[in-house]
Amino acid sequence: MKTSMIKLILSTLLLFSAIDLSAQPGGEQQSAREMAAIDITGNWVSLVTEDWRFRMVVANAGDYEGIGLTPKGREIANAWDPDADLAAGNACKAYGAGGLMRIPTRLNISWVSDNVLQIDTDAGMQTRLLKFGPAQDNAGAGTLQGVTRASWQIEREGGFGGAVTGGSINAVTTDMAPGYLRRNGVPYGTQAKLTEYYELLIGGDGTHYLTVISILEDPEHLTQLYTTSANFKRELDGSKWNPSECEVQ
Repeated sequence: MKTSMIKLILSTLLLFSAIDLSAQPGGEQQSAREMAAIDITGNWVSLVTEDWRFRMVVANAGDYEGIGLTPKGREIANAWDPDADLAAGNACKAYGAGGLMRIPTRLNISWVSDNVLQIDTDAGMQTRLLKFGPAQDNAGAGTLQGVTRASWQIEREGGFGGAVTGGSINAVTTDMAPGYLRRNGVPYGTQAKLTEYYELLIGGDGTHYLTVISILEDPEHLTQLYTTSANFKRELDGSKWNPSECEVQ
């Protein structure tokens, strides 16, 4: 997705956040599932429309074009060794929350409780949990997927109190184990913070598209924010679901 389009969507999402409501008039609290402004449950497949050579092919060590790395980040990226990752049991480091949505994959998204939205991938067989509301545990801390706190950013007709006309999900992930932004060992570490916006778009022919805009900050390895987008197309069912192990090459 072009930078200008990412900026446009982010501007819209920031507007949504200014009118986010988590309760009905009168103070009656709703669950995240009841509040859902958009429905992204179901089956999706990646549309690789940008950065093809980094997403569809594993680049060589040291190829981190477009990513500003600190000296420590460059040292790690230059020294990447896929055989060493395999030997150390780290084949899935590119499938952590910081890079997972850019891996070509299928998604299955479902509510596992009224306040937890689960995202499963067939590539690498990973599971992310988007946890809504303040009363959520820290399960997942220190793992590749970390802990994700989510909230609805709701658009209402006429502003505050109006009918819901759309919205998006804002998800912030922390407490992640070290991972890779790209499959060729471009690193992020335990200090990384990932902010995502999940946006549902509907084409003129009625096709549903899911766009996930990701902003990762990591002062230990990155000299600037790393902003990307990943696009998915809704599938009718899970008949093409094809679970596979993490790949390093």
